[in-house]
Amino acid sequence: MGLLGDTTHALSTLTSTWTGVFTAVGIFIATVVLLNVFRQLVFRNSPHEPPLVFHWVPFIGSTISYGMDPYTFFFACREKYGDVFTFILLGKKTTVCLGTKGNDFILNGKLKDVNAEEIYSPLTTPVFGKDVVYDCPNAKLMEQKKFVKYGLTTSALRGHVTLIAQEVRQFFDKDAPHKKFASTSGTVDIPPTMAELTIYTASRSLQGKEVREKFDSTFADLYHDLDMGFTPINFMLPWAPLPQNRRRDAAQKKMADTYLSIIKQRREESKEKSETREEDMIWNLMQCTYKDGGPIPDREIAHIMIALLMAGQHSSSSTISWILLRLASRPDIQEDLLAELKSNLGRNPDGSVKDITFDDFSRLPLHAQVVKETLRIHAPIHSILRAVKQPMPVEGTPYIIPTSHSLLATPGVSARSSEYFSEPLHWEPHRWDDKVSSKHAHLAPKHLNTTSDSDEKEDYGYGLVSKGAASPYLPFGAGRHRCIGEQFAYLQLQTILATLVKDFKFSNLDGGSQVVGTDYSSLFSQPMRPAVVRWERRAEKAGASAA
Repeated sequence: MGLLGDTTHALSTLTSTWTGVFTAVGIFIATVVLLNVFRQLVFRNSPHEPPLVFHWVPFIGSTISYGMDPYTFFFACREKYGDVFTFILLGKKTTVCLGTKGNDFILNGKLKDVNAEEIYSPLTTPVFGKDVVYDCPNAKLMEQKKFVKYGLTTSALRGHVTLIAQEVRQFFDKDAPHKKFASTSGTVDIPPTMAELTIYTASRSLQGKEVREKFDSTFADLYHDLDMGFTPINFMLPWAPLPQNRRRDAAQKKMADTYLSIIKQRREESKEKSETREEDMIWNLMQCTYKDGGPIPDREIAHIMIALLMAGQHSSSSTISWILLRLASRPDIQEDLLAELKSNLGRNPDGSVKDITFDDFSRLPLHAQVVKETLRIHAPIHSILRAVKQPMPVEGTPYIIPTSHSLLATPGVSARSSEYFSEPLHWEPHRWDDKVSSKHAHLAPKHLNTTSDSDEKEDYGYGLVSKGAASPYLPFGAGRHRCIGEQFAYLQLQTILATLVKDFKFSNLDGGSQVVGTDYSSLFSQPMRPAVVRWERRAEKAGASAA
């Protein structure tokens, strides 16, 4: 009994001790929370700083509510605090500037005032690799953008259409090796399927035949591992020994080694063979030199190729997924798109609709509008961050943003604002019609110019681009960091769309019009998974009377 009694006493003492520890910790946390609330209620911000969003827990601040649904958070804050406010994001004061003026203030900020590299380098460098994109001075990045524009000229884009359409047909062919579409109908989880497809379309068009041939379905898994490096926690802890970071690093090395092996082989091949080989982006980068006269090191070429692949795939993967999910809920738009193809592409001898070419795009306005409307509601990037390098007065306000803050622009808020778009969350491509029908007249964009052709342009080192941020529609950003791949993105998305609509119908499993929610857990917005729809092949000789 003595031993039993001693054991019972020891357990009682241990329980009491741990209870005391938990109680002390609870009291400490409660005290910290109360002091944080007291400080916010009693000690107001400087009148020269924007209002601070109320939060319970220091350091965490509004991180969770922002991360779960940024747009709901932004609109709620706008209603309470106005267009300029500050919230705590993982311990950092982050000032949001909404509206077209806010977009212009941040996206067209001068290099001496705002800096993107400091924000994004910890996140992107482990994914892309060293000495490219945000892991180099801005002037060098501008040169790298200029090198990459080789694949974005009109002549290059003209050839990309055929290559992308071929990849789509092969992927969806009944006899494709993966057998995913071997039947006449079935179901498909859209996001992972489009992720794999756009790896193939982007690699074949932007990177060349040799690179594409090294990619197979297992490469989609490798790419996914690399993509997981874009988790928000890696803004702060990119070096953390997390499982996804180990997979990220292994994938980055394997992809870089793949490109390096191609470069090495090309440097060793005979002159005769090099003259007969297809000219592609690797070939182009091997010929380029920086302004100081130095060539691009092979490893930098590999890292640029990784960045280019992700730029050509990531946003397009998300956007084409949203397009197909939206179409599955709108069979009427699918039929409108098919009618547009029948009217403008012409017929093959067997009665089927001809494949799309570069010259056809100007005759397919609804295809462009489907892409445009999808990007309006489902912009891949919801937040654009900049570090503040010197105090910045916000025009029209008493606020001066200090260097201890980050700045955040979110063009998606303007694109979802009823100030510019009636029923802003209603997906309706016909709102962009040149002559909006009476049925859709109430949805037409309000008093705005959504193009930037007339805006002032500036050459930041890679060709003239629009500085304009006055439009509420800015899915590709503005200023020196404006995405140079806008034309390619529209081309890739419209080509995939036209090729699929010609041969397939898509519908929701329940036949309804509901669309899945948005997953904001990554740096890029994407559909919640799984997002399964039903597909059905159109009658043979699509476009003939049977279609």
